[in-house]
Amino acid sequence: MALSLLFLMLVKAWVMPLLYLDYELRRDYIIKNLCVNRNRPQLRCNGKCYLAKRLADSRKQEERQAEQSFMYSLLVQVAEGWDHPTLFQPPQTQVLDLPTPSYSYTASLVVSTAVDDIFHPPSVA
Repeated sequence: MALSLLFLMLVKAWVMPLLYLDYELRRDYIIKNLCVNRNRPQLRCNGKCYLAKRLADSRKQEERQAEQSFMYSLLVQVAEGWDHPTLFQPPQTQVLDLPTPSYSYTASLVVSTAVDDIFHPPSVA
């Protein structure tokens, strides 16, 4: 696993030099078949237009990958932040120990039956 990650990192670092190497090795083929200006030899492009296009595509792809990895890391940080207990805590306020009022309420519409008198929880006195 580590070797595959190392290999991917090396490939990413060597993309630009490999494009230049590919251009140098296949220059004749690029000039004859892939050059945008192959029909206008007076421009003396010699396939540099093709190389520039490939380099621009490579840069755009790197930028997209960098943007995606940034967005991914940002989303991961936000998602981890929701689980963090100290993040977004309300400010500490002083808690007052006030006596809680007790209310007694009896419903006037409750009909008492003999069964209610027998089946009830025990009263603690």
